[in-house]
Amino acid sequence: MRAVRAVSGLWRWRRNPLRRATDLAEAWLALTALLLVTLAAPLIGVLSGSAAHTSLQRSVRAQQQSRHPVTATVVRELDPAPPATDAELVGGDPAGRVLARWTAPDGTARREAVQVRLPDPRPGDTFRVWTDGRGDRVARPLDPGTATAHAVLAGAGAALLAAGLSEGGRRLVLRRMLRGRYACWDREWGRVGPDWGRAGADS
Repeated sequence: MRAVRAVSGLWRWRRNPLRRATDLAEAWLALTALLLVTLAAPLIGVLSGSAAHTSLQRSVRAQQQSRHPVTATVVRELDPAPPATDAELVGGDPAGRVLARWTAPDGTARREAVQVRLPDPRPGDTFRVWTDGRGDRVARPLDPGTATAHAVLAGAGAALLAAGLSEGGRRLVLRRMLRGRYACWDREWGRVGPDWGRAGADS
């Protein structure tokens, strides 16, 4: 839609004895905006998406190397904790809070209160938690597919932002040009208006 609006100013390229300098300037403005929307904005989107994809995949590899899934065992159920205490770690609304034990990658035993999504946790139930090399719980590592989706969204957002900025710039410059044109008309009318229709006014 923005490209169509930008094209609307290209008619001013036509040769016409009544064509003003501002008409030609509007044509150049429309052409510039069209090129920015159709060429520059997609290129910016591709470059931004590619950069985001590279950065996110690097983070994915780093997280997969430093985070480890371990099996935790429920020791006993605990009283519910305040909401959103551990939302980042469980990845959703927890169904309960338990005291759990697990063995860290370095071989040390760990016991800690954990929010879980087990509907009816009982002693001896097992579930998976993610830990770092020392056994401290961490968030689940980013999935490669999710990282790719985020990169695509980042590229699309950058392209849309670039297109919106180019269209907004075109409208802003066009508005200033129109204001200048109207001001010129007002000055001309102020000069010839009082004499409009009088005999010999054009002599």
